[in-house]
Amino acid sequence: MKVVIQRVLKASVTIEDEKVATIDKGLLVLLGIVNEDTQEDIDWLCHKISNLRIFSDENGIMNSSLLDGNGDIIVVSQFTLHAATKKGNRPSYIKAAKPDVAIPLYELFINTLENVIGKTVQTGRFGANMQVGLINDGPVTIIIDSKHKE
Repeated sequence: MKVVIQRVLKASVTIEDEKVATIDKGLLVLLGIVNEDTQEDIDWLCHKISNLRIFSDENGIMNSSLLDGNGDIIVVSQFTLHAATKKGNRPSYIKAAKPDVAIPLYELFINTLENVIGKTVQTGRFGANMQVGLINDGPVTIIIDSKHKE
């Protein structure tokens, strides 16, 4: 699994002119899934995301996590995170898991993250054409790959 995590002041997901998710302060997480992903990847990522100390503490230093009460989360599935661009100019998405594998893992990721943070996680809609809006705070953007644990 790959995630792109963005610390946001605001974020939203709109599908066919309907706003389906909106948060103020928190994290926007773009999630890419491959066939080899497992519950181990999900557990590791959910723990990592919820404990990342990327929010400012009382001294203005990035030393607080989402678990310290620093906001909400929107998770959006994004198969393009696994784009292969080595050959030619048209990205290949062959590494990204097909819906029959990806949807159950996506749902498991959301459920696990909700259990870890103790609150509801807002989402986009798997496979939909989504417009994602955000005001990146910082900007802070972090990319994590569960296969490399980095």
